[in-house]
Amino acid sequence: MASIPGHRGTTAAARFRRTLRTRLILAFGLLGLLLITSFIFTTYWFSTLLDADTRGFLQSSVNRSADAFYRNPRSPFAELSNLRAYRYPPNQPDQLFNPDWAMYSNGVYHVSSIDENGHEFNYRLAVRKDPQQWFFIAMDQTQAIKTQRRVTVILFAMGLTALLVTLLVGWWLANTVMRPVTELAADLKKSSRSPDAKFKTDRIPNDEVGQLAQALDDYSERLREVVQRDQEFNADVSHELRTPLAVIRGATELLLTTPNLDDRTRTRIKRIQRSEQQCTDLISSMLLLSRNERGTGNVDVAKLCEQLIDAHREQVGRKPVVLRFEGEPGLVVNAPESSVSVALGNLIGNAVKYTQEGEVLVRLEGDIVRVIDNGPGLSVDDMSKLFQRGYRGTHVGHSQGGGIGLSIVRRLCALYGWEVSVLPHNPRGVEASLYFDPHKTRPTPTGA
Repeated sequence: MASIPGHRGTTAAARFRRTLRTRLILAFGLLGLLLITSFIFTTYWFSTLLDADTRGFLQSSVNRSADAFYRNPRSPFAELSNLRAYRYPPNQPDQLFNPDWAMYSNGVYHVSSIDENGHEFNYRLAVRKDPQQWFFIAMDQTQAIKTQRRVTVILFAMGLTALLVTLLVGWWLANTVMRPVTELAADLKKSSRSPDAKFKTDRIPNDEVGQLAQALDDYSERLREVVQRDQEFNADVSHELRTPLAVIRGATELLLTTPNLDDRTRTRIKRIQRSEQQCTDLISSMLLLSRNERGTGNVDVAKLCEQLIDAHREQVGRKPVVLRFEGEPGLVVNAPESSVSVALGNLIGNAVKYTQEGEVLVRLEGDIVRVIDNGPGLSVDDMSKLFQRGYRGTHVGHSQGGGIGLSIVRRLCALYGWEVSVLPHNPRGVEASLYFDPHKTRPTPTGA
């Protein structure tokens, strides 16, 4: 079904889309978080390296002490700098400085304990247990652990502070950068409502945004000139064409009052009169479309359908085609008669053009006008391109026309809030429907 909706709603994704200012702030925040994480990771990596060096130093120290003992068992087991060295016979835990040391095997351990004053103290313990002797070296790290904890707290506080500062700088910079863009967008919105509005380029710095504002200002000026020329052209064409059309109308009316006209001449004069009326209606509708302006009026749709059917009987010619109208009068549409006539006239004209034999039925159902024919129907390609400007259909043959009739109907529907659909009709032909109130519950098309 090819239809023209009255309007389109915005999607949820468009309503909740992040602004450029928010994206800039988030970008700065993520950059700050990345830098802080990298700094903390690097600090942790250095701390791991220092810890490995300490473990290696203690292990080598206990090995040197053991080697010195084996070279000279009577040599004193002296303390080394801030290290305390211990040597005991094997398998005598009661003689150990700390009986818990008996459960450790060879290696370096981190030991926490409580001293006699109830304070926590920490030390590293290097252990080497040989069959002949047990060796222990303890390294006090109480102060180092406290310092490490303070550094951790300081690093965490510095990280939060740096992240906050980064967000504040990002917020300030985003506002500074985006303020000219926001002002430019506001001026652009005003210019869409007022054709004489101009961008306030004097308030925008002479940077990339200023260059963009100047380019938009120049483009807006050229666009105003194009719109003005278009409006003047439409007004001039409308005025200049109405004058000869009025002359044609007067001449045909005068000729029809001439006595003793033969039927053939009278038929041709009436055809000229109908063509003049169609041209006048089309000019009025196209002028309103070019201005995107709705006209007003009260159109009796049933009466207009009967007039259009009478006008198109001449188009039937010698084809065995019957034009018929069904429906009750009473539907009045608030629109210019010329616009309704152009919309319905195109649908009826297409049905008459493509129907070689049979019937063209114009049916009025409430607020809907259906035009049903017995023509060749619609192909799949026709269904997708029917309302495109210039498309003439796969069954057009050698018939005349530029393929803009349904395109004009589509534009009229968009202007007045109507809806049009063209569907295949069973068993053959096409059913074109014009909905003057598309928001009401609509009957199902008979050919659906």
